[in-house]
Amino acid sequence: MMSSKGIAVLSDVHSNVFALDVVLSDIAERGIDTIVNLGDVLFGPIAPLETAERLMANPDIISIMGNCDRILLQEESESLTFQQVKPLLTSDHLEWIRTFRKTWVYEDILFCHGTPFSDEEYLLEEVIDSGAVGKSLSAITQQLQSTPQDIIVCGHTHLPKSVQLPDGKLVINPGSVGFPAYYEDAPFPHVMESMSPHAKYAILWHTKHGWKVEQVSLPYDWEHASRIAEEKGRPDYGYAIRTGYAYIPAEY
Repeated sequence: MMSSKGIAVLSDVHSNVFALDVVLSDIAERGIDTIVNLGDVLFGPIAPLETAERLMANPDIISIMGNCDRILLQEESESLTFQQVKPLLTSDHLEWIRTFRKTWVYEDILFCHGTPFSDEEYLLEEVIDSGAVGKSLSAITQQLQSTPQDIIVCGHTHLPKSVQLPDGKLVINPGSVGFPAYYEDAPFPHVMESMSPHAKYAILWHTKHGWKVEQVSLPYDWEHASRIAEEKGRPDYGYAIRTGYAYIPAEY
């Protein structure tokens, strides 16, 4: 049942259960019982099993399939993170991931991971040979032309944003709960950096004038989470979690 008090939207936990616990506690304190998870939940070195336990314990959470969730359903991958996480998962975990939806619609809001059409494309950004840049409003408008909803809520880039389009549509990204920055080498080398280590999520509040968006940034013990990532051989996760900036390989 939809809560009259709002919709909490979280995304890109990436196994950081310490950030997730703070976010879930904040949501509970606010009395919000409608939670949408935009995906990329367990794909990280910190605590994938504990992260799964937290979310599987609440069957009312609506979960969207992220590209990293989908990768975990594969039998093999060259990804180091896949090789660290996949052997830990039981058939129950995998069955739970298979229940994730491609998208979810509530009234005039569409929830997705990347775009309404793909879990691995950026909606508000594009990658050019010099790095990641904001996509033009006209390009976003054109991409969403066939999407009837007025509000599109997406994750994937880990960057909290609210962007109003010329045609009246609003695009919201809640940012990342547990992994505030990353480096990616495809299609060109680029970084996504929220520039703060806080655990981030968003709340959509229904008002008489429409949906109000609240972007929330919460402090937690990111030093502890960072040390665990580093102890598991992942300085990239450790640095990003501690600083909010991406760990950049020397050759970048």
